[in-house]
Amino acid sequence: MALATLADRRLRATPEQLRDIGAIAHRLCRLIWLVLHQGVRYDERGPAVSKRSNQKRTTRMIRELRALGYRVEVPNFQTVTSM
Repeated sequence: MALATLADRRLRATPEQLRDIGAIAHRLCRLIWLVLHQGVRYDERGPAVSKRSNQKRTTRMIRELRALGYRVEVPNFQTVTSM
């Protein structure tokens, strides 16, 4: 097989990937339309949301471990108080 054929085969998207790309593009188009036509303000959520979701995930995992009978000691006081 030619090298170009192998490279083309590796770079070709599968139907599932194409569906996912289309879904993301559709969501972005809807968001852009709202911002441009209805004047909706776009707020980038960034690391603050990620930090909050990580804290929620940590507390949920600790709660599940304790429900399974494990003894979990948390060094950070903030995560203990949020459970």
